[in-house]
Amino acid sequence: MDRNRLALAAVAAVLALPLVTAAHHARPAPYGDRLTAAPAAPARSAVRVRGAAVEAYDPRSGARGWTYRREGRRPLAVRTAPGHAFALWSDGMVTDTARVLSVDAVRWHRAVPGLADWLEGRPGRASGVLQELGPAARAGAMLAVVTPERITAYRAADGDLRWTLPARRSCAFDPGRVARVDGVLLVAQPCRDRDVWSQELVAVDSLGRITPGRTPLGNDLPARVDAATRA
Repeated sequence: MDRNRLALAAVAAVLALPLVTAAHHARPAPYGDRLTAAPAAPARSAVRVRGAAVEAYDPRSGARGWTYRREGRRPLAVRTAPGHAFALWSDGMVTDTARVLSVDAVRWHRAVPGLADWLEGRPGRASGVLQELGPAARAGAMLAVVTPERITAYRAADGDLRWTLPARRSCAFDPGRVARVDGVLLVAQPCRDRDVWSQELVAVDSLGRITPGRTPLGNDLPARVDAATRA
């Protein structure tokens, strides 16, 4: 009797396997992601927005490395750093396509509150929203997302939220008016009813707003995660 039951259970498991496999393949990709990679990656790679996709390509030959689309969304801007391709999408999502263990993959997604409404119908506003902070080669390198209401900084390696700087009352950050000086990002913060220019300019780096005597948190990856990333 026990042998018969075991045989029936084995047959049922075998018959169920194709159904499980089919269900796995039928699941939609998260966030509508569609990443298509070429069989051989180009030796040198640049990234651009092309139509409704973000595309990595060889700047010499034009050969494609990978193409990244999100169903029903459009990329508005890209910013690259060694090993990373950050993209800003029409729904206010920020993504990072990175190389992990010699394989190109969409590493993280971050939805930025209020960004989609501010960008709607004005794709030109996307210029300046994505800003790199800190040495890109370090694990503590950061990506800042500049919007009128706040500057939000994410760790490039894993998308971890590290700090947020809200705009002053009656003021708004202007992503289109930024400058860099010795690794410091200067962001315009125009204010209503104020004529003190120093209040309309904010300086930040990978550790947050630059102020006298600050004691910022470190942004490096935990040792265990950092070691896995380098592998």
